[in-house]
Amino acid sequence: MEFGSQPAQKANPPKQASPKQLAYRILTGFDQHYRLFSRINAGAPERFLKGDWHGVQRAQKERIRYYSRRVTETVAALMPKLGSLTISTELWRQTKADYSTLLEGHPQAELAETFFNSVFSRLFRHRGLDDQHLYIRAERAHRAAFIPNQLCHRFSLTHACKYAFRQGFNFARLLPHFEDLDGDLDKLEQRLTPLLKQLSATTLELLKPVFFRNKGAYLVGRIIGDHGESPLILAVRHGDNGLVLDAAITRQDDCSVVFSFTRAYFMVDTQSPAALLRYLRHLMPNKSWAELYTAIGLQKHGKTEFYRDFLRHLNQSSDQFVIAPGIKGMVMSVFTLPSYDVVFKLIKDRFAPPKESNKQQVQEKYNLVKEHDRVGRMADTQEFRNFAFPRHRFSPSLLEELLEVAPSEVEVEEDRIIIKHLYIERRMVPLNIYLDNAEDDEQVAHGVGEYGNAIKQLAAANIFPGDMLFKNFGVTRHGRVVFYDYDEIDYMTDCNFRTIPEPRFPEDEMAAEPWYSVGPKDIFPEEFGRFLLGRLAIRKSFLAQHRDLLTADYWNGLKQQIEAGNYPEIRPYREDCRL
Repeated sequence: MEFGSQPAQKANPPKQASPKQLAYRILTGFDQHYRLFSRINAGAPERFLKGDWHGVQRAQKERIRYYSRRVTETVAALMPKLGSLTISTELWRQTKADYSTLLEGHPQAELAETFFNSVFSRLFRHRGLDDQHLYIRAERAHRAAFIPNQLCHRFSLTHACKYAFRQGFNFARLLPHFEDLDGDLDKLEQRLTPLLKQLSATTLELLKPVFFRNKGAYLVGRIIGDHGESPLILAVRHGDNGLVLDAAITRQDDCSVVFSFTRAYFMVDTQSPAALLRYLRHLMPNKSWAELYTAIGLQKHGKTEFYRDFLRHLNQSSDQFVIAPGIKGMVMSVFTLPSYDVVFKLIKDRFAPPKESNKQQVQEKYNLVKEHDRVGRMADTQEFRNFAFPRHRFSPSLLEELLEVAPSEVEVEEDRIIIKHLYIERRMVPLNIYLDNAEDDEQVAHGVGEYGNAIKQLAAANIFPGDMLFKNFGVTRHGRVVFYDYDEIDYMTDCNFRTIPEPRFPEDEMAAEPWYSVGPKDIFPEEFGRFLLGRLAIRKSFLAQHRDLLTADYWNGLKQQIEAGNYPEIRPYREDCRL
């Protein structure tokens, strides 16, 4: 120290913020998130009307990333306000109480609860996760009321049916953009007349917010009559010279498929998501709250809804978690609770040959699927950290396997088993089991046909599945085949599809090694049949429906279309729903 200088003063430690200040800052972070979330939703009509499909894809990815960014910003703002990062139960119990007070009357209160949970979990690295600190069990016992009069436009059907629908498109601000609305309304009236008579229809009801996804706009509502009601989804798409009314969907199962967990999330602008979803649940009562929140891009709260439902189910059931049926994978270990309709997947510590990827690469593949257009053919996943299970519900064989294949991911406590990193997906019947149990050739043909359609639609969306074995595909309750094993997926545009060269000499075909060079991204479609089509009935059906998948020309043709920016439309409804 220099002569005459003063001793350095110790910096004062940061002053601990009050619970009310912490609560207010977290809610500020959430409100900012929902403003940005709503802003990107509000831009969906313009992107749709302009046919800005690249903009649609960018907005979809950007919206998914918003949440984590706002959580990160909020955590950074809170750090200087905390005396230490040691969990103080009293501090956070009171912060939660003050936060609950701030949420009274808040239009997105349930979403704000989930944001509080996310901030706390990020601050304390998923420690201290209990009801004292977090909104784990539903704080609000009652769902939003069913208030169609506030959410919907209503039009009389007693006299001029076409006029009612024209008014619906007018209120949706789509009317001036149609190519031939009169012609479309004639087709719609013809299609709906039997249903209108059956119901003695009196009223058309359409939600004020319009739903947008990919290349489609969807008006959602119901037809009400003296003899009942029917859900209604009107699908609008681009034609050659303007908009066209492409489909009218009135069956509950078909509506459910439109809102499927295998598709990208909708863009819909609403300040009252709980009320909107209460209406959708009325139309599709078989949909869970978790599915519906996720379907409109609120997937973080969808996780909260799933977890609450999972806890309720555990309290009402007694069966044990077991290894999932089917062929075991080389990358993921999969287990399930027989009485609950999901599977739990964790990444193994080591992958058996010939797998060459690592955990980080597998996680990147799952993130890719989360942000990509799933075109109805890839299952959505929910990702969890430090997911706790009651130990007594694990079968001994399951616990033994998890500790053997993924010991770094499993913590065993006295009464709990904690999985550090977990993916959860809807449970489906593995396609290999479906085909093995097929009762006749017709069922085989359906499974094989759907399998080929799934591959073709994924390819059209720039996704090459990689491992195309039947065990990596599942069959939904609607009979659709869906891909769910993502560790080897790649972009079509990154793949090199080749035809196997002719052998130079007869001995070439007998050699242990190929007589031609093979690069890391080289794919030879004619080889697919060797490991897929061993069973005669399957081979016969596949060749009848999807022989083109065995040719490099087919794949290269799709690849060229994608590189030219031509993405085909893949509609989320059956062909016979179209007008």
